[in-house]
Amino acid sequence: MRRSIFGFLFVSLLVVGCMGDNGGLKMRYYKKRCSSVSVETTVRDIVWSKVSANPAMAAKLLRLHYHDCFVRGCDGSILLDPVQNSTNEKTARPNRSLSGYEVIDEIKTTLESDCPGTVSCADILALAARDAVSFQFQTKMWPVFTGRKDGLVSLESEVGINLPSAGANFTTLVTQFGNKGLDIHDLVALSGAHTIGTSRCVLVARRLYNFTGVGDADPSLNVTYANELRKICPNPQIPTTTLEMDPNSSLSFDSNYYQALNQHKGLFVSDAALLTNPQSAHITQVLQNPSMFFAQFAQSMVRMGAIEVLTGHQGEVRTNCRVVNKQ
Repeated sequence: MRRSIFGFLFVSLLVVGCMGDNGGLKMRYYKKRCSSVSVETTVRDIVWSKVSANPAMAAKLLRLHYHDCFVRGCDGSILLDPVQNSTNEKTARPNRSLSGYEVIDEIKTTLESDCPGTVSCADILALAARDAVSFQFQTKMWPVFTGRKDGLVSLESEVGINLPSAGANFTTLVTQFGNKGLDIHDLVALSGAHTIGTSRCVLVARRLYNFTGVGDADPSLNVTYANELRKICPNPQIPTTTLEMDPNSSLSFDSNYYQALNQHKGLFVSDAALLTNPQSAHITQVLQNPSMFFAQFAQSMVRMGAIEVLTGHQGEVRTNCRVVNKQ
């Protein structure tokens, strides 16, 4: 596997290296600021040890970064705990199933000891997401530009309007991605993150049992696959039951997601929506090629990681990722 990825990995890094503005972020931002320790090596070592012990952690850390960036940009606001019985991003319904926070905490604690008050939680999230995916290949799958600052605000009310949902149609997806400066190529490539991880039956129950409100199934769903899903997710649903987002491949970061999608085995409405537009449907066919998928995913992850970032004197560097610093 390692030998087979070097060709397209080199191409992907060339593509990313030729990209334009990255929101003021830089490569090796911490090299001089934390001269006594390698920030990237510290993050990688901790993340790789966690993913080695629990392969499911890769999807969890990737998802944390994604959910962070689409609300207020990549500012670490998803990490803030609610205070005084208030609500925030973490308590919003789409985010209640997120996990992996303890890994970010461990990284932050280590870096605060080695290089206090310097490394932002937002940068840790971006690096951890890259390293979580990269563990499988034992090499960096895309460059991470750093220099983000942490945000001071986290609002539950901003999640629903900004974070793409599993039930979104194509028009909604294009609009939400476009609002963040991402195009149709980014939409299709970043949807490929569904090649790892699991979901819960409650998110697909309507597709299986009551798609149009008359007790029917989604006609766009592969009939055989729908029957398999019903066995896993009988009606009524058991809230704790999980299922793979990429059939039989949820722990392997690969292009199998697109192969399944083109067989009409996309788990979510938002997955199936990619086939409802000629341009995006064509891209899903192209990305069945692993080399093409990894190259496009690398580019799109860098673009996503630059959404509405805070840099310079904006925001702060939290000493604890769960709370803002005392003002």
